[in-house]
Amino acid sequence: MTDTDDLVQRVAIRAASDGDGLPVPVDDARIAEAEARLGFPLHPLLAHLYGEVADGGFGPDYQLLPLLGPGSSVVGEYLERRQASVGAEHPEWPEGVVPILTWGCAMYAGVDCFSEDGQVLLFEPNPYSGGSWEECWFLDAAGLAAWLETWLAGTGWFEEDAFESEDVAEPQPWAQAADRLSSGA
Repeated sequence: MTDTDDLVQRVAIRAASDGDGLPVPVDDARIAEAEARLGFPLHPLLAHLYGEVADGGFGPDYQLLPLLGPGSSVVGEYLERRQASVGAEHPEWPEGVVPILTWGCAMYAGVDCFSEDGQVLLFEPNPYSGGSWEECWFLDAAGLAAWLETWLAGTGWFEEDAFESEDVAEPQPWAQAADRLSSGA
């Protein structure tokens, strides 16, 4: 068993224990459909989660969005945000960053499918003061695996009692935000 398989198995166990009625996982055809609509492949770990654990409905707080479908979904949210950004003087959403869950108040967690480790980013629009959106992008975790480990351990900044712990890592400004927003990639 690989480290990835072990992580996915632990996520599946936690997801099943957190509540009843998880959506069924998606099949390879649905993953291929999502990737075709996005125009790029999902990060491999993200595809593995959707194909082995469930079609969303697990994870921190508001839980992962479904991959496809009516209403809010990974593909739907991404396409909507990218459409608004393409050709805009100040693009809001970089290419290749798929929103995987909403934190509420227009905040999203997103996975950078163009990064090797699948950086997890936080989009927090409240600091926006006009002009570039780069000030609204934060690096939540260097990779999706690390982000999932934080959730499994209950040590993420998003945990209810996180403010009581001195060693909880807060998201930091995303150093690549300006380049990724301006390049369209």
